[in-house]
Amino acid sequence: MFWFLLIAMVVVVAAVTLAVVGGDDAVLPETGPERLSDPLPEDRPVERADIDALRLPVAARGYRMAEVDDVLSRLAAELAERDARIAGLQQALSAAHARRDEEPHQ
Repeated sequence: MFWFLLIAMVVVVAAVTLAVVGGDDAVLPETGPERLSDPLPEDRPVERADIDALRLPVAARGYRMAEVDDVLSRLAAELAERDARIAGLQQALSAAHARRDEEPHQ
């Protein structure tokens, strides 16, 4: 009885393996690596909707480091640019308030 079960198990495993592999004539086609399909816009600043819609490609062991690094570098540059603009606007507002306070009241 033991040998019968062992042989039956080997036959089932072999049949499943052949069904999955499909023989020599039905080899699965090679696929290219997954790439970022919806990159961030190049012609305008990044908006919240762009980040919400962004989907980074997944590799065998997580996300592709190069793709993630590119996206993070782009976001960091845009955030730094916005921070500099906000600082400039705040400085201009402070200067305008200072000029207004220095003017004689009529």
